[in-house]
Amino acid sequence: MLTIAQESLKLTVELNNTYHSPSAVRDIFAKLTGKPIDESFGLFPPFYTEFGKNITLGKNVFINSGCRFQDHGGITIGDGSLIGHNVVLATLNHDLNPDNRGAMIPAPIVIGKQVWIGANATVLPGVSIGDGAVIAAGAVVTHDVEENTVVGGVPAKRIKAIVQSA
Repeated sequence: MLTIAQESLKLTVELNNTYHSPSAVRDIFAKLTGKPIDESFGLFPPFYTEFGKNITLGKNVFINSGCRFQDHGGITIGDGSLIGHNVVLATLNHDLNPDNRGAMIPAPIVIGKQVWIGANATVLPGVSIGDGAVIAAGAVVTHDVEENTVVGGVPAKRIKAIVQSA
């Protein structure tokens, strides 16, 4: 695991410290995740992850600059989803027992299709976000989000349903 982390650090330095064409960004991201990356994927660096191999992306996913993905527990992002500036996706937690505080507890984050996560939002371990949902800027998402719902705040709470036009 340490070897993969070191490889990820090397690749993120390569990604973040010089200009790359969109196709070169996709190539580096494919090395980082160890998976093919669709040509519709877009990313504006910088981007940070300490592992990378547990990130799975759909088609037409866009990740804006400054995002941090802690992916040990697994991160899945569905087709057409948009991730805003400085979003944190954290899949690890620590044990609450002070005697075991160093223990790491992974839980996956699953983001559905056509989700929009606003700037500076944080999604915590074990959260699933339904298709079409919107996470307001600055929200801290601690629980699952229903599809076609807007949530916001700290902790994030339901603001309204999204009514789709006919």
